[in-house]
Amino acid sequence: MKEMIPLEEARALVCGAVKKLPVETVPLLEAVGRVVAADQVSDIDVSPFAHSAMDGFALRAAELAGATEEAPATLRVIAEIGAGDVFKGVIGDGECVRIMTGACLPDDADAVVKYEIVGVVEGDGKPGSIVSFAAPTKVGANVRPAGEEARAGEVVVEAGDVLTAAGVGFLAGCGVLEVPVHRRPRVAIIATGSELVPPTEVPGPGKIRNSNSYAMAAAAREAGAEAHMLPIVKDTFEALRDAVAEAARAYDFVITTGGAANGDFDFIKPVVAELGELMMTTVNMRPGKAQTFGIVEGTPVFGLPGNPAAAYVGFQMLIRPALRTMQGYRFMDHPVVKARLTANEKNKDPRRIFLRANLTRAADGAYEVTPAKNQSSGLFGPIQKTNCMAIMPDGTEPQLAGSVVDCILLDVSEEVAL
Repeated sequence: MKEMIPLEEARALVCGAVKKLPVETVPLLEAVGRVVAADQVSDIDVSPFAHSAMDGFALRAAELAGATEEAPATLRVIAEIGAGDVFKGVIGDGECVRIMTGACLPDDADAVVKYEIVGVVEGDGKPGSIVSFAAPTKVGANVRPAGEEARAGEVVVEAGDVLTAAGVGFLAGCGVLEVPVHRRPRVAIIATGSELVPPTEVPGPGKIRNSNSYAMAAAAREAGAEAHMLPIVKDTFEALRDAVAEAARAYDFVITTGGAANGDFDFIKPVVAELGELMMTTVNMRPGKAQTFGIVEGTPVFGLPGNPAAAYVGFQMLIRPALRTMQGYRFMDHPVVKARLTANEKNKDPRRIFLRANLTRAADGAYEVTPAKNQSSGLFGPIQKTNCMAIMPDGTEPQLAGSVVDCILLDVSEEVAL
């Protein structure tokens, strides 16, 4: 096993060690945001009938041939059709029907003229009135044809598509009320550290609140997983070994925070090595060099650093793609844009550096990026207050103001292409 591996190799290793979870069928609303596991088919034409796209008058377009403002065509209104109603009569020569948005188009009509441009010669525009038209119209004008959105038996959502809120509405209209999706990974979150106390407690001397479990659970939920925060584990080999072994038997993915380096109380590496196969210990990145990964009881186990920013970056770069792989998502990379640095950045560390930063647009329309002043790996605050991560490339070459760097947009879905 290599001492320190490139980020791309690390991600390939982690994603390659997981597999898609089994398919389950869930109610339509529970499928939003998830990957559809099989083609979905409409049971009817959508819409099942031609209907009006707006309030107006349904007629035959030929009736208005040659109509002008000087010599308008006039027609008698013989009926009114509301949404949900069906006109079963006949539209004769010189006649039209008042129609509402969404109402079924009469068999004899082939166009709709919107209400606002129709003049009223006699009456109030309702049945019995005479209305005038000062311009011709086209066949099909303001008409939504039957089957415009889907035909009966047609695949309307494909396997591998991520179901959106609009997709939920589409499937409902197609009669699909249950959807097969890949099961969400059940993720165990274990914070390690004898110094940790729950957030409900006021920390005493030498103690700090356990914030990592909450952040990693939130990140897991953002990735589509079910997150389960397990009790804090003290800094002993035996306690961590027992917690990891139990979690590996009960969950699909195990995440620990803390104890990933080489100190006297850092135990995740020897624990994974004893219980299963240790596959990775360090990655060429900052923050977050210490990243432990292995397989225990057939379950992926990932040991993140205890420093909050290091844990967060490690999750985003390595764990999130793995959890998405388990759910069948096609795309694993957040959008990346290029931006000009607004200040000089010293590059003293040869590792690839992920700077918490804010992306803005300059007067010339180009992106500019300003790294947060405090880049401590021990802080969540700068991550909350920034909107991207600016990447300083591997090596020690300084990046001067005006240099163009890549910026990862973590708050934009991987499905978005920029």
